[in-house]
Amino acid sequence: MKVSDIEFTSGLAQIVGAEDLEERVLLSTCTTFAVGGPARWFVSPKDEQTLIRVIDLCKKEEVPYFVLGYGSNLLVSDHGYKGVIIRLKKHFSDVVFSGQTVKAGGGASLKRLLNGALENGYVGLSFAAGIPGSVGGAIYMNCGAYEKDIASVLSSVRVYQPESHTVATITKEDMQFAYRRSILMDTHWIVLEATFTLEHSADAAALEAEKHQAEEYIQSRKKKQPLEYPSAGSTFKRPTGAYAGKLIMEAGLAGFSIGDAAVSSKHCGFIVNRGHASADDIYRLCKAVQKIVKEKTGFELEPEICFLGSFDQ
Repeated sequence: MKVSDIEFTSGLAQIVGAEDLEERVLLSTCTTFAVGGPARWFVSPKDEQTLIRVIDLCKKEEVPYFVLGYGSNLLVSDHGYKGVIIRLKKHFSDVVFSGQTVKAGGGASLKRLLNGALENGYVGLSFAAGIPGSVGGAIYMNCGAYEKDIASVLSSVRVYQPESHTVATITKEDMQFAYRRSILMDTHWIVLEATFTLEHSADAAALEAEKHQAEEYIQSRKKKQPLEYPSAGSTFKRPTGAYAGKLIMEAGLAGFSIGDAAVSSKHCGFIVNRGHASADDIYRLCKAVQKIVKEKTGFELEPEICFLGSFDQ
């Protein structure tokens, strides 16, 4: 860092305004795991130019930054984050419906997108029912369920590319989507807005069927997943030829715990916070599960969740 904390804070305030700048925000309040230490700075840029200016300042002063969605696929260290957390939820959450297309800000929630689609007569998004998170986060990891994913309904993505200091529209074909993967994982691009192609139906029966399907998916999640505890959803990716939860169960790890972090007995694919887990508890449990599953089944489990900050090895 090239300047003092006070000077950097002043610079951020000049860019985003005092109302959109906070300091030492506990990230446990911003993640579905409900763990994580403080962010040194926490900003909510009001528009694209403000976002770009914040990133320019961070790069100039060599301060790390991280774009946070809804924190639903993220484990933040107990030590917190010593840079700038940029959250798009406040000002990048518009959802606009027009013809067969839907445009959604990167900070919009999937729930808002789905509910808006159902209310406005669009079908094709029911698979996203019950999936927490933002549009930007969903695109980043190509989230999905029930044999469909976000790529299946996406048309294009408008991104900011800090490397070249440009805003560009990227087609679905160029996003390099794969299972729980996109080109965003190999770049520093930030999702500003996404365009989806959905069927706009005037058929009342079709719309009712879509709503019914969405509700069925939500009820199925409540029945099969440990939603009564904080978690980040599926902790590990599905390995080729197997299922993570089944492998963990076969390894005898149902209910296995470290501190207050535990493998859910209800669904072994979930690691949950039973109430007082630390990020370190969860991190160590992830590592232990990977090690034991490898030893007992031969499969290597790859985390689906992302890690932010420093973790003790």
